[in-house]
Amino acid sequence: MKVNSTPGPLLAPLPTVMVSCGTMEESNILTVAWTGIINSNPPMTYISVQPKRHSHDIIEKSSEFVINLVSADLAKATDFCGVRSGRDIDKFESQGLTKEKGDTVAVPLIAESPVNIECKVKDVVRLGSHDMFMAEITAVHIDDRFVDEKGAYDFGAMDLVAFTHGKYYRLRPEEIGFFGFSIMKPKTAKRKAAEKRKSRKR
Repeated sequence: MKVNSTPGPLLAPLPTVMVSCGTMEESNILTVAWTGIINSNPPMTYISVQPKRHSHDIIEKSSEFVINLVSADLAKATDFCGVRSGRDIDKFESQGLTKEKGDTVAVPLIAESPVNIECKVKDVVRLGSHDMFMAEITAVHIDDRFVDEKGAYDFGAMDLVAFTHGKYYRLRPEEIGFFGFSIMKPKTAKRKAAEKRKSRKR
């Protein structure tokens, strides 16, 4: 039996990210949980922001922002950047975060973030409570600690954080499958299991 709920944003879990905007000289950080991928070629993402937020006007004027993924050790700074306004405080300075230059945007990256995604706005959709900034991903930076010798990314080791209805949760780095594992042949499954055991022994 299920309980009927009032229609609302009950999708969970959501990624929690710090969105940087502005310039190296005048910047701000906005915490966002409403983000995701909307296209692969060209790679496109979005963030939904309330028009009253300080960062909204900055992003609308510059048409640029950076999505910075959040690890567990950045959770407190992430929460702070979501409850305090950049009109009143320099969030980079107050949270001890380091600015890094991007490749394609004037917006600073957050150096402490394991992944930084540079974005250029292509369209703005006015939805009501939020405006959706649809953007093309123009560059991605990944901390080399999470890239193995074959160039594969270890997102499990990043200790990323999710947001669910007012609470932050650490994502457990426990792999339970991969794309296509439901139709994998027994021979392939055996080979992959052997590869996994070998990598654990290293």
